[in-house]
Amino acid sequence: MSLRLKPLHSLFVAEASGIDITRPLSETEVRQINAAMNEYAVLVWRGQPLTGQQQIDFAKSFGPLDLGLKKVFKRKERLEDERLIDISNVDAEGNVARRDSPKNLSNFANQLWHSDSSFQDPRAAYSMLHALVLPSWGGNTEFADLRAAYDALPDRTKAEVEELRAEHYALHTRILLGDEAYTDEQKKTIPPVAWPLVQTHPGSGRKLLFVGVHARQVIGWPTAESRMYLQDLLEHATQREFVYRHEWRVDDLVMWDNRSTLHRGRRYDIAERRELRRTTIENVPEARLMAA
Repeated sequence: MSLRLKPLHSLFVAEASGIDITRPLSETEVRQINAAMNEYAVLVWRGQPLTGQQQIDFAKSFGPLDLGLKKVFKRKERLEDERLIDISNVDAEGNVARRDSPKNLSNFANQLWHSDSSFQDPRAAYSMLHALVLPSWGGNTEFADLRAAYDALPDRTKAEVEELRAEHYALHTRILLGDEAYTDEQKKTIPPVAWPLVQTHPGSGRKLLFVGVHARQVIGWPTAESRMYLQDLLEHATQREFVYRHEWRVDDLVMWDNRSTLHRGRRYDIAERRELRRTTIENVPEARLMAA
């Protein structure tokens, strides 16, 4: 069967069906999904009872997997494969984590608008998040369309941002939230990287405004001015008309393009168990990201 798409927002996001993502994908199916990602940037797959290995295999259909901040933290993990990123409030022993645990610090950082691994080169392309256990309330995930955000910029701002670059740093969000307990070695594990604020998506050809909370400095600008300017751009990019809110169901898999969207988790009762697994692929030349 071929891919079927049902739009879920006026600007981006579609519910995807018609392809069995629990089994290996054909070349045609990979190209169909890429074409849909180029158009919609976020795909929602309902009712996908994926094992961890099936999720890894699905992600690998599009490119090599990224470990993100695991390269910095090097903590004991509870999942069987390091390529599975544990988006949960569950500690390494399988218990709901303490309120003040490093695990929950990551959850709070995930509630800031960001693009996965924008703090490294290569950065992330697609992420896939799979829901296993959900709390009784909250915990939705919101997505913002950076292409629509660019389109809606005033002409004066478009001209201003055209040649600007911003520095993204891996630990910026953690330090912002009060966690400064990192060694010099950890701080150097993923050095800062600069990306243009205006980019052209290679699949869709659309311009986009590449902002997010990992961006801490406009290159060549004073820090205070940089941070206020980046905050203004982030507020613009995450206006309600550019945002889709996903209300999770168990066995949902949501797939998004970090090169053209931002996302954030929303608050829930961290005393209630919440378990999701993420896989993310790197934006590298060998990745299979192009459509037919």
